[in-house]
Amino acid sequence: MKKLVLSVAVLLGSLSTFAAIAPVQNSVLKVITIADEYTEIKIEELPVAVTDALRTAYPDAVISKAFVNENKEYRIDIKTGDQEGSLFADAKGKWIQQ
Repeated sequence: MKKLVLSVAVLLGSLSTFAAIAPVQNSVLKVITIADEYTEIKIEELPVAVTDALRTAYPDAVISKAFVNENKEYRIDIKTGDQEGSLFADAKGKWIQQ
């Protein structure tokens, strides 16, 4: 009789683990892609405020290329001595951290 009660208890215990409903997880991944596509422009087309800010911050810099996006943000590729880099500014000449 003990074995029968023990067997029934084990059987019911094992059935309850399979009968448990797995919690539903709705995981939504939100990805925000900022695609700032810059198009190349002539160096002469840079706003005066941007060129003035560049001369003030980097007097020895030489502009190699200039780009603009739809938000009127400018990417300026410069060369100072043996170093090259890109700077970002808005139309008012304020530097943007990228």
